[in-house]
Amino acid sequence: MPLTRFVADALGVVTICLVALLVLVGVFCIIYSLYFRRQGLVQLNYFNGPWIIRITYIFFAVWWGIGEIIRLNLLRRNLDVLTLKWQENICKCYIVSNLGFAEPCLFLTLIFLLRASLQRSGPLSQKWNLKTAGYVLLYCFPIFILQLVVILIGPWYKRFQDPKLPSYFINAAKINNDDIALCTYPLLSSIFLGLFATVLTVYLFWLGRRILHLVINKSLQKRVYTLIFSISSFFPLRVIMLGLTVLSKPEEEELAFAAISFLAFLSLLCCAGVGVCMLVYLPIADSLSLRMSQQRDLEASDEYNDTISLIANASPLEGSKMTSPGRSSTASAKCGSISFRTTENDEASGSTFVELSLFNPSQHMTPPGSPSLLGWPMISPPAHSRGP
Repeated sequence: MPLTRFVADALGVVTICLVALLVLVGVFCIIYSLYFRRQGLVQLNYFNGPWIIRITYIFFAVWWGIGEIIRLNLLRRNLDVLTLKWQENICKCYIVSNLGFAEPCLFLTLIFLLRASLQRSGPLSQKWNLKTAGYVLLYCFPIFILQLVVILIGPWYKRFQDPKLPSYFINAAKINNDDIALCTYPLLSSIFLGLFATVLTVYLFWLGRRILHLVINKSLQKRVYTLIFSISSFFPLRVIMLGLTVLSKPEEEELAFAAISFLAFLSLLCCAGVGVCMLVYLPIADSLSLRMSQQRDLEASDEYNDTISLIANASPLEGSKMTSPGRSSTASAKCGSISFRTTENDEASGSTFVELSLFNPSQHMTPPGSPSLLGWPMISPPAHSRGP
């Protein structure tokens, strides 16, 4: 095997491995998101609101990765059943699927997930997820139509209207020396994708600036900076690499074309990976950590209440003559707020008790027939001061 083909096939194998890793991470994040969804945490509904859009983002990333595997000539070289016509059709479908659908939807979904952080109540409803999915498909429709025009109408226009039009503007495949159709990137497709990426990158900077004005946590600020930098760098870099592929001839310089294509693939892979980490995994992990922290605080509060209850029950007043027998300590062990109230005068002693209700604001009424309350005696006022 020539060294050029060996290196090109090695880059293809690395592409397959990286896509497999992306799929595994995506499946893990989907399971993680569904697990968080099943917890039913009302307090964390805001973070769990856009769960459908998160899974949709992973779906677009996996779709894009599978398309990158299909374009590799490494697989088609070992499939003799595919004719050149079928191979060319596969390359055309790849351009429309990835450059016209998966990549724009991936970028749009990421933008909507970022925009959801600025909304107070929108992501809480299921309608938000459905509306957002509809908006993603709607905004992706123009670039999808443009890619279809390049692939379907471009060859017809070159043949009948402008034969002098360079083939690299519209060709999605070229035949190499081994009679294998190599998937190429039409320059017009790269230009349309570049215009789309430019508009969304400008909007991303504006959106990121608004988010940074609201974020006061340094850790979250670092995440926002990382996300904005990676998206605004890697996605335009991919478009530039796709445009540079027209400078090499795949049928003659297969190694140069494979290297540039691999760098373009790696750029968007990093962009998609950072998006999955920052917008899917970390928000769920933070929410679950917050839930565990709340549980620990609740347990610590319960232990504190039990300690206060034990101290109250161990008071010397418990053994005094003023305490009625049979008084249980369960009332003072309940959770709530500290309150004091005066009960009715004890007929036997002529004194008044003050009830200590430990951390229980609901204990404002004493059930009929209940035993006397634990407390301390208050000195009764003189008889002449009580009135007639």
